[in-house]
Amino acid sequence: MKDGFLEKVALRVLPPLIGIVARLMFFTCRVNVRGEEYCCKTLDAGKPVVVSFWHYAFIGAFARLCRYKGVVMVSSSRDGEYIARLAHTFGYSTVRGSRNKKGVQALKEMIRAVRKGESAGIVADGSQGPPRIAQPGALMVASMAGVPILPVAWSASRYWAIRSWDRTVFPKPFSKVEIAFGEPFPIPSRLKNDEFEPYRIELETRLNELYEEVWQAQGKTEH
Repeated sequence: MKDGFLEKVALRVLPPLIGIVARLMFFTCRVNVRGEEYCCKTLDAGKPVVVSFWHYAFIGAFARLCRYKGVVMVSSSRDGEYIARLAHTFGYSTVRGSRNKKGVQALKEMIRAVRKGESAGIVADGSQGPPRIAQPGALMVASMAGVPILPVAWSASRYWAIRSWDRTVFPKPFSKVEIAFGEPFPIPSRLKNDEFEPYRIELETRLNELYEEVWQAQGKTEH
């Protein structure tokens, strides 16, 4: 009972606290944006897209893109509940998915939302990894909703990395942040299961190129 009570308290306190701290951290940072024209052509123009990024980058993606709102896919796991509540603090709506029937239902909800004009945020390497290996979720939503994928990555000159499979990054105050948007790329409509692989590889390649670009700008090869 004590553990359950503590978890309820943590769920109430930690996500809003992390959201406040993330906003403060990014407010102090010097931010350089690469590929901003790609963001202008899509999100700033009010055109729905599927924004896709590696899991390590989700806190920065939430914080830097929150003015666009939209819907975010989050795991139905217990850890996912923290991320979902964090997403809500930034003004996003969420759908909860996993690698079973709940995942299928979440994809359907995402597709409906994007078809209605919302943009979607989907972690490309999923909730469990392996890191920086693209999974087909973002491609499925983009293909069925008829919208392009907008890849994004970011880095910080000084940061904390959470001890997790993805080493989630949190910027330290007054660090230099590099954000890079890639060129939006379309996914053919209604791809069949055996047709996704070339586009999955393309998404993975584009995200890893952006990843390398932003971390090389900090004098690093990886986070």
